[in-house]
Amino acid sequence: MLLNRRAFLSKTSIGLGTAALSSLLGVGCFKKDSSGALSIDPENIKIPHFAPKAKRIIYLFQSGGPSQLDLFDYKPLLDKMRGQDLPESIRKGQRLTGMTSGQTNFPLANSIFDFKQYGQSGAWFSELMPYTAQIADDLCIVKSMYTEAINHDPAITFFQTGSQQTGRPSMGSWLSYGLGSANENLPTFCVLVSRGTGRPDGQPLYSRLWGNGFLHSLHQGVVFRSGVDPVLYLQDPKGIDKVTRRKMLDQISSLNQKQIDEFGDPEISTRIAQYEMAYRMQTSVPEIMDISKENQQTYKMYGPDAMVPGTYAANCLLARRLIEKDVKFVQLYHMGWDQHADLPLALRGQTNDVDQATAALITDLKQRGLLDETLVIWGGEFGRTNYSQGALTNTNYGRDHHPRSFTIFMAGGGIKPGTTYGETDDFGYNIVENPVHVHDFQATVLHLLGMDHEKLTYKYQGRRFRLTDVHGKVVKDILA
Repeated sequence: MLLNRRAFLSKTSIGLGTAALSSLLGVGCFKKDSSGALSIDPENIKIPHFAPKAKRIIYLFQSGGPSQLDLFDYKPLLDKMRGQDLPESIRKGQRLTGMTSGQTNFPLANSIFDFKQYGQSGAWFSELMPYTAQIADDLCIVKSMYTEAINHDPAITFFQTGSQQTGRPSMGSWLSYGLGSANENLPTFCVLVSRGTGRPDGQPLYSRLWGNGFLHSLHQGVVFRSGVDPVLYLQDPKGIDKVTRRKMLDQISSLNQKQIDEFGDPEISTRIAQYEMAYRMQTSVPEIMDISKENQQTYKMYGPDAMVPGTYAANCLLARRLIEKDVKFVQLYHMGWDQHADLPLALRGQTNDVDQATAALITDLKQRGLLDETLVIWGGEFGRTNYSQGALTNTNYGRDHHPRSFTIFMAGGGIKPGTTYGETDDFGYNIVENPVHVHDFQATVLHLLGMDHEKLTYKYQGRRFRLTDVHGKVVKDILA
């Protein structure tokens, strides 16, 4: 049945107050009963379920799977057993990827890089991460992450959306839906992408990783690019001035409003909001992207690449500038960590990309008083095997995907600093203490933002979906 504006409001249980309240509580905060009347849906109100410890997130996603055994998880036994076959009692018949399933033996490969302990926490770091090692006491290092996926696309999709199947909303979209926006001039969810030097032609990334899935499209991630047009299709065409643009948007809004009055489709409201956001971003985006006012000490701290648009270092600096403007979620993807072969050389290049800038970002946030309310996450979709993929030599080896155990680290935003959580066995293959599943990680992140992962739901096709699917628990031991 089609309703005009008056009929719609007459069927609204709380009248015109609904429209005003929706601007405070956000899109999707109401539900219809069987008669079509609207009432507040407490599950969808854009207010945290409890007091948050973090207000925003910078997620530094290392796409491809960093080798935990060459960076964080020091295993002296591998030095002693180098070249020997991985015991079946350790592997226990666990499945392999198609890239190593045909190998007749699995020679254990120790790291050729030196490891040392740093800070009062005594956390282990390899020589490849000297800058990050210096802030060891600001970090919570989780060595017992595990996932169910063994190949890149489902594994990344699992981390980003809570499902290995495509089509679900991304973590940033869930946070936008759950918390709303704190800045009307910038998107709630911003995405930055950089290509690493370790394997520059490695695994691709797809826009659905920051997509809104079945949530309103208002919640999708907005990609900021290097170059003349940081956000595509944002600038006015030649010959169109601001006054003309404003008149055009007003006319389109008027037409869209008639469609809303007639059909009541919430996606039309979303489209109006997107047009208005794009109009405001014409001013706010150039201001954010202009890093010329940063002082030389800041450039020096982030490293020489900080002045090269599109690099990991430049994106880390941009991430800090975005959260200073109260952007809720900044997702930075850095590609190139998939070292199946030539790991020593490729991994060194990859860590040169990220080590200094990662430490600088955390230090910068801390110096500006922003770290306590900003959760910084660093990690990939899985780890790497303790055995060599292909031939093992004195100077070279590769590592296959390893979902059974890997390392991530976090800082700020309610995380307990100077902590190493979880442990793997002496082979660095299986978890022996405090396993953390992907859904546990996601539940913990939501908890830090004041959200109960079991209550942050959206009804779609008759089922209430959530980021953590049907399981997951908050890892309370790593909370400050």
